[in-house]
Amino acid sequence: MEEAGQGEAGWLMFHSVGRFPGQRAAMQAVLSDFAEDWCALDQNRWMAADTGRQRTLDLWAELIGARPEQVFSAENVTAAFHQFLTALDPRELAGRRVLIAADCFPSLHFLLSGLAPRLGYVLTTVPLRDGLAWVEDEDFIGSWGPDVALAIITWVTSTASRTANLERLAAHGRRMRSLIAVDVTQGAGILPLDVNRPSIDFAASTSLKWLCGAPGAGMAYVSPRLIANLQPALRGWFSQPDPFNWDIARFSFAATARRFDHGTPSYLPFIASEPGLLHLQSTGIEPVRRHNLTLSHILMEIADSHGLKIVSPRSDTERGGTVVVCVPDATAPPRLVQRLAECGIHCDVRGNRMRWSPGFITTVAALHELDRCLGAAIV
Repeated sequence: MEEAGQGEAGWLMFHSVGRFPGQRAAMQAVLSDFAEDWCALDQNRWMAADTGRQRTLDLWAELIGARPEQVFSAENVTAAFHQFLTALDPRELAGRRVLIAADCFPSLHFLLSGLAPRLGYVLTTVPLRDGLAWVEDEDFIGSWGPDVALAIITWVTSTASRTANLERLAAHGRRMRSLIAVDVTQGAGILPLDVNRPSIDFAASTSLKWLCGAPGAGMAYVSPRLIANLQPALRGWFSQPDPFNWDIARFSFAATARRFDHGTPSYLPFIASEPGLLHLQSTGIEPVRRHNLTLSHILMEIADSHGLKIVSPRSDTERGGTVVVCVPDATAPPRLVQRLAECGIHCDVRGNRMRWSPGFITTVAALHELDRCLGAAIV
């Protein structure tokens, strides 16, 4: 892996905000180009901005095995799921169940519980077993019957970095004739993904985390078998085949996933996110994952040596890119985060769970420093 810049080697927050060598300069360059195009005294600003946004969407489509016409942009993952659910035929969900696991990202659960009375479905939340840090696939399948209209799978959980078996879950979903949606946020960019194998109906992620982008750029995939029948509730001039149709009595949706566009798109977050996706494209997921696994093994050894309970799976095939440990009861989690930051180690906590996500720029030397600092910081 390329050497990290000064101060970056202890970055263990790829589960939140990703970084790569030369990121600041790369982002400044594309944003400077945007400013030049936008402020030029010509008529090319809109074309330049739209082309920049599309380049980022195309890179994400390539990353997940989709075609460009099958993806659309949103402000974030929650907004993308809202657009998808409200675009379905109302009869698809009414009187049936929507299934999700209790270890989903909370924002999605907030959305689903709020939409349930409006769209007429029953939300079923599969609970965690006592003492476990994630919902088991078999428990999710056990709650997944033919009355489930839509199952929403969290590919990699944010609080335990546990990876769901998409192939097994998707196969069961097809037998149940359910729609299958996947939140791929914590897996995209660190684990290989092909939305065609296994075939899923909808997927969404942010441009943050392992994709090393900027906030405000959400991206979503819709299966081509569904697109023609989806009627987005939020629509506007960019939803049309020709955005420059000014006849207010004549509206039709674009034949592609661009029908999920609506008013004037947001450009800057997508333009700022392109360098991260380009870096990942040039590096490839396999080298990034190998580096992540090497450092994850060291992190688990460090946790064991300090008597820290490891919450994430120990198996590489069941764990995403993050090692999650429990902070001892006698140690204040925010204070521990601050002490480690003073040592140049950057991580965060959710409750008493500390998350360590080594990526492109994290070094073995930084993990040795983490080991040293933990010895002095943990009560």
